[in-house]
Parts: sequence; structure tokens; C-alpha cells
Amino acid sequence: MKLSVIIPVYNSESTIALLVDKLQQALQGVLFEIVMINDGSRDNSEKVCKQLAEQFSNVRFVSLRRNYGEFNAVMCGLNWVRGDYSVMIDDDFQNPPDEILKLVETAEKGDYDVVYTYYSKKEHARYRNLGSSLVNWITSYSLNKPKDLYLSSFKLIRKEVVEEIIKYQGPYPYIDGLIFRITRNIGTVQVMHQKREEGASNYTWRKLISLFLNILFCYSSLPIRLFMPIGVGLFGLGFLLLMFLFGQWVIGPDPKGWQVVTASVIFVGGIQCTLLSVLGEYIGKSFMAQSGQPQYVVKFNSDTDQ
Repeated sequence: MKLSVIIPVYNSESTIALLVDKLQQALQGVLFEIVMINDGSRDNSEKVCKQLAEQFSNVRFVSLRRNYGEFNAVMCGLNWVRGDYSVMIDDDFQNPPDEILKLVETAEKGDYDVVYTYYSKKEHARYRNLGSSLVNWITSYSLNKPKDLYLSSFKLIRKEVVEEIIKYQGPYPYIDGLIFRITRNIGTVQVMHQKREEGASNYTWRKLISLFLNILFCYSSLPIRLFMPIGVGLFGLGFLLLMFLFGQWVIGPDPKGWQVVTASVIFVGGIQCTLLSVLGEYIGKSFMAQSGQPQYVVKFNSDTDQ
């Protein structure tokens, strides 16, 4: 199998069949499969996807018991793919299927593990662009991502990297975060970005904030580690103030009571912040390692539930 195309499906009964047809046309001559993951859609997407899996021999379909989110759905798809390369594409036609071959050609030419796409002009709503900018900014610091690399959802991943990604068993998968844990052999290619065929984006402010917090707290120790320099700084400031006040007490005039209390609070607060940073490292990592919450629960799998 040369190529696997993963489509996370959510409320796409009116567009998913057309997308599959266009993929069949665009990828003629390539040995490929389509893996659709229905992420708890509230419309008839599940029924339509079942029909497509029955109609096309190279279409596979998995339906999740409830809505787990795009990253969990993509993670599910990565567990079912068989291709040498896996490409993730949204179900809204903002990324034309014709562009998929560009990603494959770029990966083969540069021998890249991962190929991200970028756009000359983005057709997302303003709040979505702002959210994407915020996510890219935080990942540059928390994941050590190159600042000029745009983390698009439309990307290609080599099979060997996929096999490493799916070893992650935690409940909060963030595909880009897992990629940067595995490889830095990453290429980019410019592609078209179109307006949505219909409807509005499923990415609300709530989901963007959830993604931001997921990256910040599940894939980075940055928030906890911020306590260390703050704690050390407060400890140093409090120590210097206490030494200064002690000198005043020895030489005169005697320091005022509120000055001593303030310096003592800063000194003790610095010690507490430092200890919180150390304890937070242990507790946070232990919590994520021991969490038994599943990534997803499969409701239907076309490979077994025929």
C-alpha cells in the first residue's frame, strides 16, 4: 500500500461522499486507501460512510462511540492505516484532494519523515487564524518548533513515524507534539487553501482554548518550570532584603515591622515556588503516565463488523 488518506469525519453527511469521489479521481494510478473516522457525528455521516465503505474496496471506515475530538480521531485512524505514507485531510474541502500528490512527491524527493503544508493565503475565519497563530507561538517555545514552520492539519507522515506515534497511549494525543518527540526531519510544501464548501468550522473558541491548554500542560513542562526562576528570583530578592534589614538593625536605625514582614513573605514565597516547581514535575508526569482514560472507544469497524 503506497498511501493512506485519513479523514476525520464530523457532521459531514452532505460532503463526505463528494470528497471520497474526488479522492478516487485525484489519486488514480496510486495504490491507496481511504480511512474515515466518524467522530461521533450528530447527523447521518455514519450511514453515508458505511455505504461508501461498501461501495469502494479501498475505503475503510471506523465509527467512534462519541465525539472525542479531531486529534483522537486522527490517532484512531493512524492505528488502522497500512500505507507507506499517511496523509491527514479535513472533510471540508479547504484542502483540495489534488494537492495530496504534492506532499508525496516532496516526501520522496527530500526523504522526509513528515511534510507539513503552508498557504499563501488562508481562508479561515479571523478568530481561527488568531488561534492558529497562538498555537504556533506556544509550540515554538514548548516543543522547540522552528518559528517559521506552520503546523497545519493537512500533512503527511511516513509509516515508520506513524508506528512510533501510535505507541502513545495517553488520553490527550496531540499529533504535532508527538511528531516533534520523534523526528526533526521535516519538509514543507505550499498548497492551495479554499473556502469551506458549506457550513462553519467546528473549531470554536472553546476548542482552540482546550487545544492551547492541552499543548501547554500535556506536552510541555514549561508552566511548572516557570515556577523555578520565579521562585529563585523571589528567594534571592527576599534574602537580599532580609540582609539589608539585618544591617539596618545592626547599624541603625531599626527597620520597621512591615518591612521585615514583607521581606520574610517574599523570602518564604520564593522557597515555596521553588518547591512547587520540583514537586509539580514529579506529580504532573506521574499523573499523565498513570492515567487510564482511553483515547477513543470504537463503535463500528468496517474490517470486522460486516
